[in-house]
Amino acid sequence: MLTIDLKGKRAFVAGVADDGGFGFSIAKHLAEAGATVCVGTWPPAYTIFTKSLARGKFSDSLKLSSGGELSFERIYPLDADFDTDDDVPDEVRDSRRYRDHTGYSIQGVADKLVADFGDKPLDIVVHSLANGPEVKQPLLRTSRGGYLAAIGTSAYSFVGMVSRFGPLLRPDGSFLCLSFLASERCVPGYGGGMSSAKAALESDTRTLAYEAGRVYGARINCVSAGAWGSRAATAIGFIGNMIEYAERNAPIPQKLDAREVGAAAAFLCSPLAAGITGTTVYVDKGLHTMGVSVDAVPNNLEG
Repeated sequence: MLTIDLKGKRAFVAGVADDGGFGFSIAKHLAEAGATVCVGTWPPAYTIFTKSLARGKFSDSLKLSSGGELSFERIYPLDADFDTDDDVPDEVRDSRRYRDHTGYSIQGVADKLVADFGDKPLDIVVHSLANGPEVKQPLLRTSRGGYLAAIGTSAYSFVGMVSRFGPLLRPDGSFLCLSFLASERCVPGYGGGMSSAKAALESDTRTLAYEAGRVYGARINCVSAGAWGSRAATAIGFIGNMIEYAERNAPIPQKLDAREVGAAAAFLCSPLAAGITGTTVYVDKGLHTMGVSVDAVPNNLEG
């Protein structure tokens, strides 16, 4: 029987700030497979997240199938909008939400990992980050600044992480990012340049697979996940409608479960997927295969 075995591996999952998103599910599945897990949390959410953990707010979500409990080896503040600490503007550094933190740039966290665990501390890096300040704006009404912000946070940050975490990987390491079907299909209402950012992320996955494969010996893959009602997704404003549409129209007419994304991610980061790189894997109950809504055509599958 084949099993996903990540014993002795250390993972870093960027973008975990609660127990409701894909990042948390991926972290949990990596731990289920035996990996130790560090996470990166957006500085303004860091205190709330760590206090919630300490107070047992996530106790049910942390339970592992083995009977144990998921515990994070380290929780680092991370703002992947900044490649180095010198890139952080004074107004951000001195603001109330950031002034209690240091070393939260991508390079700052990389340096902390080396300081805490040695020169080659990582085997797995997961990018579960996305934000578009104008996501509710149609692309036609998106400002240049809003568009570039979406690209920077949601796509370029992955490039930055591969560049700065690549040297920290042990042999046969892997990177993983998360995308969405809007990268290749029009999803009205998913605006602000976010569809462009997801398309860039998938394109970068292919290019980085070649470059990081040759430079670091690392694999780079992407999971295109179906609609999920995480706290972050509520910013879209109609996530419930998207989930209902997917459940009605996907080949497997069921709601997506975050555990399915977590399991696929654990596989892609494991030795079982050693021959897979530069690939976008859809975990969306097959919705990406559909060309029209099932309500638009006769149902000839019954009777």
